[in-house]
Amino acid sequence: MFETLTAPAPDKIIELIGKFAADPRSDKVDLGIGVYKDADGNTPVLRAVKAAEQRLWQEQTTKTYLDVTGDRTFVSGMAGLIFGDAVPAERIGGAQTPGGTGAVRQLLELVRRARPGAKVWMSDPTWPNHPAIVKYLGLMVATHRYYDAAAGAVDFDGMIADLKGAARGDVVILHGCCHNPTGANLSHAQWAAVTDLLEDSGVVPLVDLAYQGFGDGVDEDVAGLRHLAGRLPEVMVAASCSKNLGLYRDRVGAAFVVCPDAAAAAIAQGNLGALNRLNFSFPPDHGAKVVSIILHDPALKAEWLSELEDMRTNMLTLRKALAEALRRESNSDRFDYIAVHRGMFTQLGGTVEKVTALREDHGIYMVGAGRINIAGLPADGMEKLAKAILAVGI
Repeated sequence: MFETLTAPAPDKIIELIGKFAADPRSDKVDLGIGVYKDADGNTPVLRAVKAAEQRLWQEQTTKTYLDVTGDRTFVSGMAGLIFGDAVPAERIGGAQTPGGTGAVRQLLELVRRARPGAKVWMSDPTWPNHPAIVKYLGLMVATHRYYDAAAGAVDFDGMIADLKGAARGDVVILHGCCHNPTGANLSHAQWAAVTDLLEDSGVVPLVDLAYQGFGDGVDEDVAGLRHLAGRLPEVMVAASCSKNLGLYRDRVGAAFVVCPDAAAAAIAQGNLGALNRLNFSFPPDHGAKVVSIILHDPALKAEWLSELEDMRTNMLTLRKALAEALRRESNSDRFDYIAVHRGMFTQLGGTVEKVTALREDHGIYMVGAGRINIAGLPADGMEKLAKAILAVGI
C-alpha cells in the first residue's frame, strides 16, 4: 500500500528550524519560526500560566472526558475575551480545538459541509497554511490584493476592488490583527468599509485571530472584529492561545460561529462538535483548563494581562530599534514602516537569493520573501543586522 506514496514537499519553516539547529556559528540569528522570545532568546512559561497549572494540579480530581466541544468554561471565557458585549452570547456557537490551526481547519470543514461550492478568498500574501488547508479540503481558492510592498502599507483600494468580485455565500479569511506575514493591519475605518462590503455582498468572513494582545492591546486588537460581528448575521472566528498565553505545544484554540439567532447558533455548535468527534474525538483539556482558570480569576487575569503587555511593548521597542538602525545605515526612510506595523511579523521583502545570502553569508535566518519574527531580533545587535540586510541588497 504505502509504496504508492510520494514524499510531501517539506514545510519551509520546519526545514528552516533544522538548518538553524545545524549551523555551528555562535552569532547566528533566528528570525524564522513564529514564537515569542525574551531578551535571552528563551520562550518562557508565563507566571500566570505556572500559577494556574499549580492550582489545576492541586484541585483536579479526574481526567475523564468532557464534552466533544471541549471545556465550556474555556469556550465561554474566550468568547467574552474576543467578542466582549458586541454580540449576544446566545448568538455564538463555539467549540474548543487543538490550537488556532485546528480552529481554522474545523471552520473550513464546516464551510465545506454547509456550502461545498463556496470559494474561499484570502489576502495575498497570507499565512501559508490558509491556502494549504483550503486546497486540501477541495474548496476553491481566490486571492485579493492586500499589501503594497513599495509603500509598506495595506493596498486597501486593491483589496476592496478584488473582494467586489466575491459572490454571496463565498468566504473571506481576514486576519483579526497583526497580519501574518506583513504586520500591516486594517485601520478602524477600513474595518468599517470591509463590513459594509460584506453586508452588501453576503460574503461570510472567517477571522483568524492568532495574536490578540500583540498589536495595540487586548481590546484594541479586536475592535474591528467586534464591529464586524456586531453588524453581520454570520461571522466565523478561529482563535489561538499559542502566542498571547505562550501555550504553543499545549495546542489551545477555539472555533466560533456568530449566527443570526440562538437556534442557528445551537445547530452550528452541534456541527462543530460532530466535526470534532470525527477528527479527534475530544479536544485536549490541560491547556484549555489553564486558560479558563486565568480568565475567570481576576488576580490571575490581571497578572496575565500585565505579562502580555510587557511582551507587546517589547516587540514595539524592537521594531523601533530596527527601523532606526536601518534608517541610519541606509540614510533613507524606506524601512520606517517596520515601526508602524504591529505584531510578531514584518516582511522585509527581497528575493529567495537575497534571503539565502543572508542565511549563508551572515547567519541570519528568515522565511520566504523576508518575513522576520520581530521577537527574535537581537536588541544589542541591530547595527550588525541592518548592515547585513543592506549588504545583500534588500
